[in-house]
Amino acid sequence: MPGSQQTLDRMAEEIFELYRLIAIARSRQPSRAQDLSEGEFLALDALAKQSSLTIGEVQKCIGVVPAQMSRIVRSLEMQRGKGFLKCGINQQDRRRVDMSLTEEGLQAYKDYRTNRLASMYAVLEALDPDDRMDFMRMLRCIREAFSERLNIDTTSKKSTAM
Repeated sequence: MPGSQQTLDRMAEEIFELYRLIAIARSRQPSRAQDLSEGEFLALDALAKQSSLTIGEVQKCIGVVPAQMSRIVRSLEMQRGKGFLKCGINQQDRRRVDMSLTEEGLQAYKDYRTNRLASMYAVLEALDPDDRMDFMRMLRCIREAFSERLNIDTTSKKSTAM
C-alpha cells in the first residue's frame, strides 16, 4: 500500500514527540523522586514485585550490563544515608547475592511511581471519556507489542484495566 511507510514514519514521530514531552514534564517536577535514575527506579520496581532477587535477576529484568548494575546497586545501597536495598549472600548458592528493598526503598519506589502517575492522571483527565477508552485500548496493544519484542512477560503485572 503506497504511503504506508510514510504513515508509520509519522506515527513513530508522534510517539517520539510524546515521549519527549513526558521527559520534559518529568524534569520539571520538583520531587525527591527526581533523585532516582531510570535504572534505579527499574531496579526498585523489579524488587517491589518480588520479595527478593539476585543481582543477576534484577540485571536481566532491567536490561543493563554488569558495570551499570554495579553502579545502580551501589547508589541504591547509599541513597539518603539509609539505603534503599539490602544485599546478602544467597543461602542456596553462596556465589550469588540476594537483594531486597528496605522500608525506605519501598517508600521511594511508591513516591516515584505516585509522582509519575499524577502527571499521567492530569493528562488523561483532560480527555473525553470515549477518547480515553480508545486510547487505553490502543495503549494496551502497543504495550503488548513492546513486551513481545523485548520478550518480557507482562501477564503477572498488575492490570491497568478501567
